[in-house]
Amino acid sequence: MRTLKRGAILLFILANIYAILCGGLYFFQESMLFHPEQLPKEYVFEFEEPFEEVYQSGKDGVQLHGLHFPVPDAKGVILYFHGNAGSVRRWGEITRFFVQKEYAVIVMDYRNYGKSETSNDQVTHPEQALYNDSEVWYAFAKANYPESQIHVYGRSLGTTFATYVASKNNPKNLTLETPFYSIEDEAKSRFKWLPVKRLLKYKMPTYLHIDDVSCPVTIYHGTDDDVVAYENGQKLFEKVSTSSKEFITIPDGGHNNLVNFKEYTETIDRVLEKE
Repeated sequence: MRTLKRGAILLFILANIYAILCGGLYFFQESMLFHPEQLPKEYVFEFEEPFEEVYQSGKDGVQLHGLHFPVPDAKGVILYFHGNAGSVRRWGEITRFFVQKEYAVIVMDYRNYGKSETSNDQVTHPEQALYNDSEVWYAFAKANYPESQIHVYGRSLGTTFATYVASKNNPKNLTLETPFYSIEDEAKSRFKWLPVKRLLKYKMPTYLHIDDVSCPVTIYHGTDDDVVAYENGQKLFEKVSTSSKEFITIPDGGHNNLVNFKEYTETIDRVLEKE
């Protein structure tokens, strides 16, 4: 009898732990996925290259903020969707790499990042709102540059929005740095015993969007990426249907340091010239 009672108590404890884990994933997934730096509206950016602050209205009226680095006689424009941490205060510095290569750059903050506003209460599908925002920024790029000169670039979290917007339009090319197959896929690899499909509010199925991309696609991925596994980048590459595609492996490359490797620096100019 005591054994049965102890077994029931243990089962009760385990069930509660499981419920807590499920609740934690459901209620705290946004804080796991998004790590924004918020900036006051009066914040003053300082960059070496000329730039302008740009505000755009999302389809739901949310004010979105970004930076535009114009370049005289630019080779084209990089529409850059950044990773899940920080704001354009940091990403503006990172994208100077392309400005120095004579490309104009448009880099924006997602809603709730930097000077961008948070979602309105009316938004019931926040993931779709993010996709809609990506379309707003593509329209801004298209209003200022010929579409044939738009290079869509995504890094980490931004690769899903870059892929989405490329699937809906006709940019010159699409470059993805450390992309994931889907958030659901990533969650399953980390929380193997949880019903992640039912718990996730954000699915971000990059693999579905990439099948509809018709422009040249290039994927960069490091073999030592400890955030998004190298194999997941390869898995995504297999879903690319366009004939003009390339997967560039960075041996020993991590998640945030690919620009330090010759496999990146010696190929990026050629990659951006693809059409």
